[in-house]
Amino acid sequence: MRTTDLSELAAFDAVARHRSFRRASEERGVTASAISHAVSNLEARIGIRLLNRTTRSVSLTDAGAMLLSQLSPAFGDIGSALDALNQFRDTPFGKVRINAPNSIAPFVLGPIIGPLIAANPNLELEIVATDRLVDIVAEGFDAGIRLGESLRDGMTAIRIKPRLKFAVVGSPDYFAKRSVPKTPADLSDHICVRNMYPSGVGYPWSFGRDGEGIDIEVKGPVALHDHELMIETALAGVALAYVWEDRARPFVESGRLVPCLGNWIVPEDWLYLYYPTRRYISAGLRAVIDALKVTSS
Repeated sequence: MRTTDLSELAAFDAVARHRSFRRASEERGVTASAISHAVSNLEARIGIRLLNRTTRSVSLTDAGAMLLSQLSPAFGDIGSALDALNQFRDTPFGKVRINAPNSIAPFVLGPIIGPLIAANPNLELEIVATDRLVDIVAEGFDAGIRLGESLRDGMTAIRIKPRLKFAVVGSPDYFAKRSVPKTPADLSDHICVRNMYPSGVGYPWSFGRDGEGIDIEVKGPVALHDHELMIETALAGVALAYVWEDRARPFVESGRLVPCLGNWIVPEDWLYLYYPTRRYISAGLRAVIDALKVTSS
C-alpha cells in the first residue's frame, strides 16, 4: 500500500468518527481543506462515495459505514503496536488527550499536571474540561474522567479518588442576615443558586440520612451550571450555593465561606478514569493513571 493510500484512509477514518471535517483536521493536525482533499482523492480512486456532505453535516453512506467498521479495528491495532514500543523508552512519549468534567477538573487534575510533565518531559498532555457528556471514542480522547454512574459499557474503569461530596456554603455576610439552616427543609426560607446541567435542565440539591434520600428544589433568582460562578455568587453574599466540597474548601479554610448541612450530605458515586477496553494502553496514559492513583491514596 502506498503512503498516500494510508494517509487518505486515516483522513477518512477521522472524518467518519467525528462526522466533521473540522474536528478531523484538529485531530490530524492539518487543515480542513487537506482532509477534504484526501477524502475526495480516496473516493475518486475507488470510484465509490463514502460520505454524504452538506453545508451543515457529514454522514456515512452504506459503503462508508462498512469501510469504517473494518478500518477502526485496524487503526486501533496499529496504534496499540506503536504504543507497545513505549516499553523500550525511559519515559513516555507522545500526546495523551483526557476529557473531564469542568466542575471537578481543577482539584482532580490540577495537582498532577506539574509533577507529571516534570517527570515525563516527552509527554504532551491535552485536557478538555467540559460538563457535557462526551463520547471519548467518537471525539478522539484517550480517556475520560467521570462518576461511576455515567460510565458506558465497553470501558475499562479505574477508581482514582475517594468519593466526592457536595457542600452547601454561604458567606459570613449572608449568614449575618439569615439563620444557618439546620435541616434541608429550612432551605425554603433561603435564597439559593439553582443548579443546572449545561443543557439547561435543572437538578435538585440532594441530601440523605438513615439511608433515605431527600431532594430539595431550591428557590433563587440565579441558575448556573458552572461551579466557579456558583462560588462567586456565594462569596457575593446574595445566595447559598451547592458545590463540590473540594472546590469550596480553600474558601472555607480562609473563612470567606461557611459550610452548613454537612451531616445531611452523603458522598456521591466513585470517581473513575475510564478508557476503551483494548489490549494495550499507551505508556503516556499509564503515566497519567499512575499519577492519579497517587492522589487517591
